Amino acid sequence: MINKFKLISVLVVIVTISGCVYRPDLQQGNLLNIENIDRVQIDMTKSQIKYLLGGPVIGVPYKENRWDYIYFYQPRMGPESDESTQRYWLVIFFEDDRVVRIEKDVISKPTG
Repeated sequence: MINKFKLISVLVVIVTISGCVYRPDLQQGNLLNIENIDRVQIDMTKSQIKYLLGGPVIGVPYKENRWDYIYFYQPRMGPESDESTQRYWLVIFFEDDRVVRIEKDVISKPTG
């Protein structure tokens, strides 16, 4: 009888603990902030862009004149979390080592 009680107690503890799974925040890509994205301007050099944003996250060997910067952040979902998912996407096109075109998309959407 005591062995059954111990077995049931151990099973209850295992089931209870297995429900407590830690889910960390998901962060991928270049750590970009909107201020630095907005500082990128036409006619800047590659070295100025690299100093401001770092190297591009995606390297395409046959497209040396295009740098892609992507940042994605998804906070751990929970009742106490009021953060939102963030996605920044920035593509910079160069000609003769100077910025000639900038494409950007900044999305921040509320959770829940």
